[in-house]
Amino acid sequence: MTVTPLNLKTASGHQVLAAAGKKILRPGGRKATEILFTWVNFQPGETVLELAASFGYSAIALAQRYGVKVVGIEKNPDSVARARANVEAAGLSAQVDIREGDFFHLERIPGQFDYVLGEAILSMQSAPAKAKILQGVGARLKPGGQYLSHEMLAQGAHIEDIYRELATTIRVNTAPLNELDWQGTYEQANLTVQQHRTGPMALLNPLTIAQEEGLGTLLSLGWNLLVHPPMRQRILAMRRVFTKYGDDLGYIILRAQKPS
Repeated sequence: MTVTPLNLKTASGHQVLAAAGKKILRPGGRKATEILFTWVNFQPGETVLELAASFGYSAIALAQRYGVKVVGIEKNPDSVARARANVEAAGLSAQVDIREGDFFHLERIPGQFDYVLGEAILSMQSAPAKAKILQGVGARLKPGGQYLSHEMLAQGAHIEDIYRELATTIRVNTAPLNELDWQGTYEQANLTVQQHRTGPMALLNPLTIAQEEGLGTLLSLGWNLLVHPPMRQRILAMRRVFTKYGDDLGYIILRAQKPS
């Protein structure tokens, strides 16, 4: 498998974090996603479409824990190759299907699903892009199907400053919303929010990394920052923004349902 070298100065924030060895790239960490999963009753054989499947870790975990069938779409061909290798190594090739695809073009994915899972997807998009993705999500859900999402929350009087500084550090025009605006965005897409919850940002919290990904991951991350100055500069810049706006940035998880 040939992997394209990553330009650490221009790559998006999630790519830099993944290159540094971080596996959980969600604003609220694994804990928030676990809470989200407690709101649904996954049954063996049900189907899940995962947006931006990355290296396949979430798809593999879902299949192993709940016996669901997962189709994961991922735009980056290197990530697709790595995800497929991970799925094969886990012995789940009959249960997890990783496809190269774009969540802006969900019409290219055949069939409908019981659930669609999206984590840190919409936060990185403009309002029209959010609407387009959610339209595609609705089309891919079965009647009564549910969209499970985990996004970044932004609130308070410094929204424009937050957007500007996130765009500078993450290299993506990040546009997270406040609690009410997230709910309204889903409702406009005919997805009724059944449950939601907010909490503090945990993405680069050292204690959370140690608890959820292990001390080895935290030490490996620290070593990579030490020996790769461009990586260190990018990740510390992100952490400074998260710390600066700690009272205004966080996560939101939502369970939204398509009409039956």
